[in-house]
Amino acid sequence: MTRTFEIGAARIGGPALFVIAGPCVVESAELCLHVARTLQAACVARDLPFVFKASYRKANRSSVRSFEGLPMPEALAALERVKREVAVPVLTDVHEPGECAAAAEVADCLQIPAFLSRQTALLQAAARTGRAVNVKKGQFLAPGDMRQVVEKIVSAGGERILLTERGTSFGYHDLVVDMRSFPVMRELGWPVVYDATHSLQRPGGAETGGDRRFAGPLARAAVACGVDGVFFETHPAPERALSDAATQLPLAEAGAFLDDLVRVHRALAERAHA
Repeated sequence: MTRTFEIGAARIGGPALFVIAGPCVVESAELCLHVARTLQAACVARDLPFVFKASYRKANRSSVRSFEGLPMPEALAALERVKREVAVPVLTDVHEPGECAAAAEVADCLQIPAFLSRQTALLQAAARTGRAVNVKKGQFLAPGDMRQVVEKIVSAGGERILLTERGTSFGYHDLVVDMRSFPVMRELGWPVVYDATHSLQRPGGAETGGDRRFAGPLARAAVACGVDGVFFETHPAPERALSDAATQLPLAEAGAFLDDLVRVHRALAERAHA
């Protein structure tokens, strides 16, 4: 039985497919507010719980020349404006145990990046804030390995956990999504999320590439496999995005993307009640 809980006003793990979405990184408060309002309207129209996502800092960029983010106080202030003015819960990444308390003052959910998903001190520091914790499954981990990750969070008092699939390393500079991951991780009893854009990356090199064409097919497949929620990054002009320009979805296409997922989710629910 998958646990259910709230992140702000968003019901996680219930009958509705929930959505975690936003731009990859906080580029400006204005960008975040625009994207959050657009996504909130799209999710309300489709009766989908929504959590806004943007990283206040990117600590694992491919190049030292890549944009890492605004100063932390400015970026967190932008997320606080989204939370207050758009009235939606907010998720952001943390990278070190010392960041968790400050991020938790604003964010309703703290996200552990995939590269850091085995870092015990970070997992437990995030859990101790009392915020929900979303862990991206490391590209090097089998889905069953997330049991130990869950145990670390629970040992520090974590009571709201999400597990996110974002692809598995496939040789150099490529990822694959093993659809068996979703039912395996759901057996751990926590809501499972599919990251529809990071799993399209071609990591490494001077900058991370990828191919957003596959977001729709893979997300539909993940929903058909029974995920509880979908994560994606979106930007009004992805080609000008300061991070993950190759994989972020155009904001204007977010509604159609969600419509496809809702249709698959509805069909799955109808089959379960047939």
